[in-house]
Amino acid sequence: MYQSSKLNLHPLNPARGFSLIERHSALWVIMAIAVLVRVAAALYLGNTVDVLPGIHDQISYDALAQRVINGFGFSFAEMHWPITRPGEPTAHWSFLYTLYLAAVYWVCGVTPLAARLLQALIAGVLHPWLAYRLGRRIFGPGAGLWAAIITAGYLYFIYYAGALMTETFYIIGILWCLDLALSIGQSETGGSPRDWLMLGLALGITLLLRQVFMLFTPFLFGWLLWQLKPHSRRAWRRIVQNVALCGLVAACLILPWTVRNYLAFDKFVPLNTNSGYAFFWGNHPIYGTNFPGVLPDDGPTYQELIPGELWTLNEAELDSALLQRGLGFVRADPQRYVWLSLSRLREYFKFWPSADSGLFSNMARVGSFGLLLPLLLWGMGLCIWRIYWHPTDQSINRSGLLLITLFAAVYTGVHLLTWTLVRYRLPVDTIFVLFAAYALASGLRRDGNLAS
Repeated sequence: MYQSSKLNLHPLNPARGFSLIERHSALWVIMAIAVLVRVAAALYLGNTVDVLPGIHDQISYDALAQRVINGFGFSFAEMHWPITRPGEPTAHWSFLYTLYLAAVYWVCGVTPLAARLLQALIAGVLHPWLAYRLGRRIFGPGAGLWAAIITAGYLYFIYYAGALMTETFYIIGILWCLDLALSIGQSETGGSPRDWLMLGLALGITLLLRQVFMLFTPFLFGWLLWQLKPHSRRAWRRIVQNVALCGLVAACLILPWTVRNYLAFDKFVPLNTNSGYAFFWGNHPIYGTNFPGVLPDDGPTYQELIPGELWTLNEAELDSALLQRGLGFVRADPQRYVWLSLSRLREYFKFWPSADSGLFSNMARVGSFGLLLPLLLWGMGLCIWRIYWHPTDQSINRSGLLLITLFAAVYTGVHLLTWTLVRYRLPVDTIFVLFAAYALASGLRRDGNLAS
């Protein structure tokens, strides 16, 4: 276990200690500021749902929520993205977030601002708090406070906290899962059944917000098994029981939607119908070996890329058919697929202004990831320095560091191999924040040495 006292640093003065009461008081101030700036963003976005940079999906969630409260279920009144015909069922969008928005509309009337403000309040409290918890667990209390500070003021997080989309709640769900996993992994008893039940709840909610997290769950459970290291039959039995409990809770949250999808499409669809579309469009030969992020306005639309003979299929059948076509692109030219995937690095890690983007997008990009990147690299370098040049140093929780690094690597890999936009990197940004926080917490001490 890491020695938290070694990193017990004042966030504004790394040379002196920071008491528990001071840390808690500072955290409350940070969360209050986070709420205020996110409320300001919600007020700026207002009570209308417009097409704005990076948050076009809120148009769909708003329309879908209104259909739900009006008794039409998960469907659209008109032809809708991707190719959902009027009145036909859709599973392309997050069921849970749609229900959140529908619940707010049902209580407050169709008032987007009410949903934005509630979301801003939740995000302003939970996002910095969970960032603090993860930073504290892995790098110590000083880094935890810096993680909360960076999270509170990160422009992308502020902007998306007011957008009627899954991003904010999804990021909170990921941090919740990682925090619970760390708590279980660091427990001498391997966690209680209640801990595993809570992890199952967190996993189920996170998956209902964005099913792509399912690709990381085997790595999460693999890390837990490695961390707990059961050596006896009794220990293995206990782990298996707890994992089964965790999986059962998550399955109970997902299963109703699997049944709904089967009844709607006469096809087995575990959760959402979007992976096939993304893989097909993300790897289409029209790109060659250079992924542009979005198709240019002077070229074909995404819908026009779909073969005409597939348009008669329902949404679930089309998603499956497009996945097969996308895999066919890879088999036909694997070398192109490799170069195309590597080209997505530029879009995924973009931090510089672009002529293709508006003023607001460029400012947000440079003012968020552009400022974070130097601190991120500094923090990663410090981690490597401590681990390889000071192998006996226990100031870093190395197993926790492995977990967050594993998430960042797997999640990045998934999007490099499929389809990427800057906003798809935001869940990884919340992990990058922890490394930046470690860099700030490990500033020079008065004696000129790095804080240990």
